[in-house]
Amino acid sequence: MRYLTAGESHGKQLTTIIEGIPARMPIIKENINDSLLRRQQGHGRGKRMQIEKDLVEITSGIRHGYTLGSPISLVINNDDFKHWTDIMGEDPIDEDTKVRRVITKPRPGHADLNGALKYGHRDMRNVLERSSARETAARVAAGAVAKTLLKQLGIEVCGYVKEIGGIRAEEVTSLTMEERIQISQNSPVMVLDKNVEQAMMDKIDETKKVGDSIGGVCEVYVEGMPAGIGSYVHYDRKLDSRIAGSVAGINAFKGVEFGIGFDAARLNGSEVHDEIAWDEARGYYRTSNRLGGFEGGMTTGMPIVVRGVMKPIPTLMLKPLQSVDIDTKEPFKATVERSDACAVPAASVVMEHVVAFELARAITEQFPSDQFPTLKKAIDEYREEIRCF
Repeated sequence: MRYLTAGESHGKQLTTIIEGIPARMPIIKENINDSLLRRQQGHGRGKRMQIEKDLVEITSGIRHGYTLGSPISLVINNDDFKHWTDIMGEDPIDEDTKVRRVITKPRPGHADLNGALKYGHRDMRNVLERSSARETAARVAAGAVAKTLLKQLGIEVCGYVKEIGGIRAEEVTSLTMEERIQISQNSPVMVLDKNVEQAMMDKIDETKKVGDSIGGVCEVYVEGMPAGIGSYVHYDRKLDSRIAGSVAGINAFKGVEFGIGFDAARLNGSEVHDEIAWDEARGYYRTSNRLGGFEGGMTTGMPIVVRGVMKPIPTLMLKPLQSVDIDTKEPFKATVERSDACAVPAASVVMEHVVAFELARAITEQFPSDQFPTLKKAIDEYREEIRCF
């Protein structure tokens, strides 16, 4: 199971092609559109989200509400393209026009300069259009299909915000999965702790007024994954490793941890590892979940808890950073494209969906998955087998 995305930020559309989804799985367009809408929300979002109304068009792989087993292609049109047709159109333009439109001033913190060096682009719009976080809409679309698969297998995934600009939410371990989903989706900053919600919004507003930006921490919580998904046999089959790679691949994410994460470095072994217990109803389980649902690259059957660190967005409205023009080699203050003061709430939605895709991918690799009814039966039988092991 894999997916590819295509498209530029101000191009005609974003395209997602997913391969490996089992045939005969029920799915409707609303499953995907609900996720796309959530990605556009969150206090601190910029004007671009007021322009775009992200709605998916399914162009292959689904018929009459069921997957076919063939590649699924999803299209999200960019409404803003109508204002960019001269700049982003595919037809050739004359040299005078081309010269006037060339971007030669790289922005610190973006892919502009490194991408230009790698691909030999003298016009860095060729880089920034694809490296834009707009592409994450296509990843959310892929993850929404994966979440649909997981949900029908009894696996629920929820993403939310843990920290914004140094303001941290308290742990809320007593919440059910349904409560986590409902509270986070009704929060303007997608946080579970209502006591810090207003403080986070105030921090975003204050930061925006001074033309700066702030980052934060997102968390994804998963219930229902059976034990033993993933593998200890090879490094590239460890499921936590795959998840970490996908989370680190989200724009502006700079760190990933599971369970107590980096705090484990400051504790004794007796304070870190999860003791094993067994009862007839549950089978094997852990008496704690400090390792976030993973041991040896495989799930333990406990809830999966993974966090990602998002740096502040580098486009600063009133505090532009120093850079160098690649043509003149003269210093300048970085230019400003449309941006958000804080995109951490939206990033929690993106993270939720990339994690969901990795979980679904691992399941379809481990169990027969040409047909969804066969996959569901195999998962049900496996759950019973490991409960009685």
